[in-house]
Amino acid sequence: MSEKRECGHNDGECKRRRIYRRIIACILFLITLVLLIILIVWLVLRPTKPRFYLQDASLVQLNLTADAAILTTFLQVTISSRNPNDRIGIYYNRLVAYARYNSQQITSSTVLPPVYLAPHEQVIWSPFLFGGAVPLDSNLAAALYQDQKAGFVLISVRVGGRLRWKVGTWISGRYHLHVNCPALLVRKPGSYDFRFQQSTRCSVDV
Repeated sequence: MSEKRECGHNDGECKRRRIYRRIIACILFLITLVLLIILIVWLVLRPTKPRFYLQDASLVQLNLTADAAILTTFLQVTISSRNPNDRIGIYYNRLVAYARYNSQQITSSTVLPPVYLAPHEQVIWSPFLFGGAVPLDSNLAAALYQDQKAGFVLISVRVGGRLRWKVGTWISGRYHLHVNCPALLVRKPGSYDFRFQQSTRCSVDV
């Protein structure tokens, strides 16, 4: 009755209002349905971050000119990545690897080949990382000199880039990937060679 009083004799206006209300109700229902489907799919699949491991690090050269604070570094690393998901694939795009000492990057970035990992698949990269005549902060140079004298050097091997998730034929947008792999290099007794101690699991941020 109230709607009839509001409309009076203008039936056309009443019909338009009913149509608008039904359209809005349908839109809200569809939005709710889509959000509910996305939530259910997410809860069922629940993508897990990929796992990265630093399996080896061979230090070919680590020359520090202490008075000039100039460092030349050359090493080869072996990094593996595993997709732990049951139903979700992972595309790696634009990955680069480099080494850092403390707060400073000491090698240039080396591009890693793009790859797709199906569920539970693994990939291994063995890039060379090189930094020629890199100027260091004086405090960092002094700290690295002391580490070399003590017989151990802790560097971090970093991997950065982007990844995409794949579920069936659907592929997500790109997500930033940040990987940090600590590498403890210990000097072999009676020599100047530094050796990598053991395989380590890397921290991963997506």
